[in-house]
Amino acid sequence: MNYRHAYHAGNFADCFKHALLLALLDSLGRKPAPYFVLDTHAGAGFYDLDADTAQRTAESESGIKRLLHNPRPKLQRYLGLVEQLGLYPGSPALIRSVLRENDRLACCELHPDDAATLRRRFRRDPHVDMHERSGWEALGALLPPKEKRGLVFIDPPFEARDEFHTLTGGLCRAHSRFSHGIFAAWYPIKQMAAVRSFHANMAASGIRDIVAIELHLRDTTNAERLNGCGLLVINPPYQFEEQARALANAVLASFGESEPGAGTTVLRLADE
Repeated sequence: MNYRHAYHAGNFADCFKHALLLALLDSLGRKPAPYFVLDTHAGAGFYDLDADTAQRTAESESGIKRLLHNPRPKLQRYLGLVEQLGLYPGSPALIRSVLRENDRLACCELHPDDAATLRRRFRRDPHVDMHERSGWEALGALLPPKEKRGLVFIDPPFEARDEFHTLTGGLCRAHSRFSHGIFAAWYPIKQMAAVRSFHANMAASGIRDIVAIELHLRDTTNAERLNGCGLLVINPPYQFEEQARALANAVLASFGESEPGAGTTVLRLADE
């Protein structure tokens, strides 16, 4: 309940995961059948990067503002939407911007202030259902969707020490209810031991077709820093691995000079 994304909006992790999220959504939109999106940790939706909360950390200066100042062609779709929407768009805003007439979004947010903000923003929107509840509970309650196809986006705050364990369990439960859906789960990279354990547990889960895309800013010599981040994707669309690699490389290249250990990786944890 303590985490507020407004302090971190538009940082490098947002740029990475939102560019990949948009690519996944675009893949769903290529088929005419309607789709459903569940955003389990939705936040407030939009963020003012000039507000005091964002200025306290100024993380957007080395994130979205740097990307907009040094745009790469591969990021044109993502950066174009950011500029079009105005205030920095969180995941629910990005998702809503690409929904078609019969597509649907369910947002879950447990923090009361952010939930209230999100509810006001989407109050009269027939395409968006707002739930002030735990996203982990929603993985059981809101799946499978009536649309039979869609995306589950899981972006937890990683405040708890056992968050990787919670994420693994949540993915396994949700996949058992919606096995043909696309799942995208963000995770931080502070120390590689925790990440390797998460990967190993997912590989041993019995779930098929899992890839992990990672952006590393530096070597993981200081476990107190956010040294990078990753997005684990179950049932990735056709050719998504190549597309994700190109997007991750474009995000990293936009930052300019890199530290030792910087780079991107695309790992296949389980075959189809």
